[in-house]
Parts: sequence; C-alpha cells; structure tokens
Amino acid sequence: MKVTILEKQPGEEDEIIVKCDQLDEKLTRLINQFKTGKGKMNFYKDSKIVLVEPSEVLYFESVDDKVFAYTKDSVYETKAKLYQLEEELPVSAFFRASKAVIVNLDKIDSLAPVFGGRFEAILENGYKVVVSRNYLNELKERLGL
Repeated sequence: MKVTILEKQPGEEDEIIVKCDQLDEKLTRLINQFKTGKGKMNFYKDSKIVLVEPSEVLYFESVDDKVFAYTKDSVYETKAKLYQLEEELPVSAFFRASKAVIVNLDKIDSLAPVFGGRFEAILENGYKVVVSRNYLNELKERLGL
C-alpha cells in the first residue's frame, strides 16, 4: 500500500482520497473509523460500561472464550473477539503476539528470550507477555530489530 501526504492550500479542508481496485470490508471499516472519529473503546467492569482510550491498553488477552483488556490500573472485559480487535486497532501500535494475545507495542519496555524459541515482552508496568515464535519475525521487523 502506498501512502501519499500532501500539504493543503490555505482555505482547503482536510481530505482523504482512497484509490483501490475494490472496496473490501477492511477498507470500509477503516474509512468508517475516519468518518466517525471513534476514539474510545467500550469495556465492561462491575456491571458498568467504561470508555477507555486504546492507547491506555497494555494488552488484550483471550481466556476461556472471554477477552480482557489490561491497562496499568485495571482489567476490563470486552465483548469483541481478538480477531475483531486486531482489525479495529491501529496497526502501528498493536501487534498480535500469540493466538491469545494482542500487545500494545508502545507499552513494551524490553524483550527477553525464553524457552522454546519464544520471547517475553516486559511491559511498562512489569507485566510479562509471551510472544510466540510464529509471530516473532514480524515483531522484530515492526520494532526494527
């Protein structure tokens, strides 16, 4: 995919132009995110709906058919499945670390090798998330390692 950014002329409004062969579901979802300006995500905690900025989320984890969002101070449940979150979250910030985990790349403090060719991502609050070896090459590429 090619991205072109042009400076606008004085008086012009911001504009996004999409050139594609076919408008697929993923592209439609991205366009809708731009249109709606959806920022905060809906999570559940103690029978309440809580709105949280995606940038506050350290990682998402699927446990027993439920998906949880972990922030620095809390754990929330989300009704979305991991594959849905993977499509909705900013690709530049979030990374699929294993079948059960999506991690916020901006929250990783360090990486350490562990048994079996896997790595452990140590997050800014000390949480540890295992990065499966199937996803390791992409992680290294995304982090420029």
